[in-house]
Amino acid sequence: MRKQNVKVLALLAVAGAFATGCDLLKDVQYDVTPNPLEMHNDSVRVTVDITLPEKGIAKKAAAEITPMLGDTPLKMVRIQGEKATGNGDVIQYKAGGKISYTDVVAYKPSMEATDLVVTGKIYKGEKEKGEIEQTKIADATIITPYLVNKDFRVVIAKDEFRRVTEETFMAQINYDKGRSVVKPSELKEDDIKALEAFLMDAQNNPKIDVKGINITGFASPEGEEDKNNTLSNDRANTGKEATIGVAKKAKNEKAQGEIYNLKGSGEDYVGFKRELSADTKMNEDDKNLVLRVLETISDPAQRETEMRNMGKTFTYLDKNIFPILRRAEIVVVYDKTGFSDEELMANSVSNSDTLNLEELLFTATLYDDLNEKLRVYKIAESRYPEDYRPANNVGAVLYMMNKVSEAKSQFEKANGIKDNVISKNNLGAVAGVNGDRKKAMDLFNQANGAGSEVSYNKGIINIQNAKYADAVSNFGSEATFNKALAELLNGSPANVKNTIGGSADAQSAQGYYLMAVAAARQNDLTGVVNNLKSAIAKDGAYKAKAMKDREFLKYFEDASFTAVVK
Repeated sequence: MRKQNVKVLALLAVAGAFATGCDLLKDVQYDVTPNPLEMHNDSVRVTVDITLPEKGIAKKAAAEITPMLGDTPLKMVRIQGEKATGNGDVIQYKAGGKISYTDVVAYKPSMEATDLVVTGKIYKGEKEKGEIEQTKIADATIITPYLVNKDFRVVIAKDEFRRVTEETFMAQINYDKGRSVVKPSELKEDDIKALEAFLMDAQNNPKIDVKGINITGFASPEGEEDKNNTLSNDRANTGKEATIGVAKKAKNEKAQGEIYNLKGSGEDYVGFKRELSADTKMNEDDKNLVLRVLETISDPAQRETEMRNMGKTFTYLDKNIFPILRRAEIVVVYDKTGFSDEELMANSVSNSDTLNLEELLFTATLYDDLNEKLRVYKIAESRYPEDYRPANNVGAVLYMMNKVSEAKSQFEKANGIKDNVISKNNLGAVAGVNGDRKKAMDLFNQANGAGSEVSYNKGIINIQNAKYADAVSNFGSEATFNKALAELLNGSPANVKNTIGGSADAQSAQGYYLMAVAAARQNDLTGVVNNLKSAIAKDGAYKAKAMKDREFLKYFEDASFTAVVK
């Protein structure tokens, strides 16, 4: 806040207005703070201390004073002598006195380059005795907060793309009851043939890196527990030998080496329960009885006894369920390297069906061209309508293309698919661009956690709402034009140069202009002139702005300043 030198003036009625020729009102002093006036939160607050000296107002006199901000009248204030009638502020004749006047008016563009003046009427009793001559008491208006960039940021929902993923390939060898010998017929099964083909491909495919092969042996839950434990270990061992044989046929050297992890899991009650639940031929009452035994009896020997006592039910189990459990599971664990960036981009054009959701979302980020980003995100949205991210990201690109209405529809669609903080931030950005600050801030407050964009967006609203300290906090450590503006408005013009210097606006017209304003607030004429020269060289429109900007009021008559702006 700045305070101009006090304006002292004698307000005298015109000669023909007074029959006695005596002064009713004289030597009124106006002290306006700040001067020039300032716009904050779309409003201009006018604060004036009106001081009258000893014998400054006649005892029966009154004055109705109306400040005018350009062509906008403010509320009228009435002052009156100690014997005057009415509801004005009373000023003692001998002592004089002071009153404080405050009014707030909505800012309009005509107030940018104007004056605050006073005018009014003088009365004695109820009779008008003259007019207060229209007199300037302050300059108006500093509107620096309107320099804020309303560049609200939207959030692109992230992909979960991983170039290298851990995958598994599974096969299984089944065994006869009580045996651990691998039957030749097992090696002719489709899953073993597929294992051979996989290992053959892995040997020559640089995108497949086999890390290990896990083989787990299992026994069906009948017979002695110790014997079954040994049997499951033996099946893991013979499963390994068989897998190495398959690897030799596939000419895969790594799968013949020391990459095996063996485990005997004993009697497979978990698998038993799973297969029993999946069976569709067994009588439901019998199935439930067996399941009840599995769930209520923990001792393996007692469980087996109870099942054997079921007669035909046990026979069904022994014929249809137990054989499935007598096995060795082969799990090849490998790293798979996906498409290269070039392959992803090429496939997105001609073979997009080969790309999954995460690949599509990632591929869009590889493009700088917004039209290409939009194309890929739309493919993802079409193929994966149940996921909110493609719909949101289509909206984000539309927003970047200044298609705000279309973007809003996409953000609403995305948030309808799944209520999420990212789309709420983006809807807040739309509201901010459209000038609905309350709605925007409400949405930003619901979007915490969506990313640093939320705090940045709040900072913009903070500047518009004249909460400059909050703006500085919300802009955080990132050097931006808006952060520099917030620092200036929060009373730290010395910070502006460093912040602008570290931002994308280090050499932009608006960056130079803001540094000129900061220099003016630090009484640095050289800084004002040099930065204005740079700003105007990049954008001639700043010449006209500087000529009427009340930030530079003190330099309006300075030759070095006028040489730049005129």
